[in-house]
Amino acid sequence: MEIKHLVLVKFNDSVTEEQIEDCIKQYGKLVDLIPSIKAFKWGKEIGILNLNQDFTHVFELTFESVDDVVGFTTNPHHTDYSNVLMPLVEKFVLLDFQPTKV
Repeated sequence: MEIKHLVLVKFNDSVTEEQIEDCIKQYGKLVDLIPSIKAFKWGKEIGILNLNQDFTHVFELTFESVDDVVGFTTNPHHTDYSNVLMPLVEKFVLLDFQPTKV
């Protein structure tokens, strides 16, 4: 059973593009540090319909199970990264879901 861990983020207005790029690089490094992460993707809102409610970035992690997601949330590498990311974030939404193929 594949589980997606989706995070939508709006960075604080004072955060620079360089800080955002550094955060994304650090997020990507978690793949090498936490074996339960099977994939990492990210993207920036491109403003097609302007329904993003000010969220500017999306991060998607893939895991094989709910237990892997739970283990990820308590992993010290994730905790350390969260302590770097969260002071830069104005708001976020986090969703964990099992994708259904149509």
